[in-house]
Amino acid sequence: MDALMLARIQFALTVGYHFIFVPISIGVGMMVVLSERRHYKSGIPADRAASNFWIKLFTATFAIGVATGITMEFAFGTNWAEYSRFVGNIFGAPLAAEGLIAFALESTFLGVLLFGRKRVSKRFFYISAWLVWIGSLLSALWILIANSWMQTPAGYKVEDGKAVLTSFWGAALNPSIGPRYFHTVAAALLTGCFVVAGVSAYYMLKKRHVHFARQAMLWAATVGLVLAIAMPFLGHWGATVVAEYQPIKMAAFENVGDTQKNAPLYLFGWVNSDGETTGISIPSGLSLMLGLSPDHEVTGLNSVAPADRPPVQLTFQSYHLMIALGFLFILVFLVAIVMHKLGRLERARWLLWALIACIPLSILAINMGWMAAEVGRQPWIVQGLLRTSDGVSPLVSAGEIWTTMGLFVVIYLVLFIAWLRIFLGIIKKGPEDAAEMLEAEKASAGPAPAPAGAGR
Repeated sequence: MDALMLARIQFALTVGYHFIFVPISIGVGMMVVLSERRHYKSGIPADRAASNFWIKLFTATFAIGVATGITMEFAFGTNWAEYSRFVGNIFGAPLAAEGLIAFALESTFLGVLLFGRKRVSKRFFYISAWLVWIGSLLSALWILIANSWMQTPAGYKVEDGKAVLTSFWGAALNPSIGPRYFHTVAAALLTGCFVVAGVSAYYMLKKRHVHFARQAMLWAATVGLVLAIAMPFLGHWGATVVAEYQPIKMAAFENVGDTQKNAPLYLFGWVNSDGETTGISIPSGLSLMLGLSPDHEVTGLNSVAPADRPPVQLTFQSYHLMIALGFLFILVFLVAIVMHKLGRLERARWLLWALIACIPLSILAINMGWMAAEVGRQPWIVQGLLRTSDGVSPLVSAGEIWTTMGLFVVIYLVLFIAWLRIFLGIIKKGPEDAAEMLEAEKASAGPAPAPAGAGR
């Protein structure tokens, strides 16, 4: 493999690894807010213990997410120097905003959550929980603004072979940022719901912290079902934008060869060597989805030269796997809520194990979505402006990339094992026992004052 292919593989591995932790931190961050709100209202030790538990899980994930995110930005200047020269004037603003606004907000108030429980007021601590979560959402926003600009460039002009920013808001509010942001954040929150549901299922299986697990499970299943049902609608919004601004990507999603009306929508299938698809489809389904009419014309792959088409098999399979997992998640959460209403959830061991299994499946679904989005716009690294082959660094050799990729694999494996041990260790220990916390509070407060008239 040449340096270009290796650079692409290395960046894909780096992004995929980083995106294990991003959705977990965003999703668990929402649980931190909700559990701290409950404690702010009640003030009871059990609710404080629950909040502290989710803060620990969030912090462990946030730390490794930051470390792996920085690696990607370094890769812009090493493996992708020509790309960085082209987009540097555009990307400077959102990446700086992500660091100065979002990351600073998130990390500063995370310090309050970790060390300020007894040093600040309850209100300030509760507000800090909100600010940490808002910081994570803003971080995702700025990164997605940069990524969406690569998909649908806007607010720029090309001068001396470089993209120059002409309108900050034009670039930031590019045509695809809306559906991409809401779809990605909803997917991240859905992953968070599965983490919470999976942790709760573990405690139900072990018959430990049952009261805590019941509360968390009900919240996760309810919010998760709403998010899972919303995902197809958000995905449809995104698909209409892709069809308008990146029609070849949409053609690759469904392997549409010739531009046609009555384009089918595949439930699943396989792209054959002759370019045809073997599978089960809904007749005229794609035309109906994109244009609300079977006569809606869908642009085909054959409308551009073969050199301008993405790898169809990989795009097709990753896109359909993402969708299939999305519908599976609706079913799992729906069954979980029904079983809860019937009072049989805690005895349904198969369902509890299914909820645990959906944690890695939800992360897989997100990464399949990213794969479809990024592979589907090839051969362009910036849609219509810069080819991926023109963005790679000319001075970095294949041997150097092999070396760094090997080091990344080793280091990332060590980091993942360390994170997993810490993450699972926190879960195994569970939230602090409320009775023990109450006794500790009484001991630290000193002996209770003697009642009036005592000693007479």
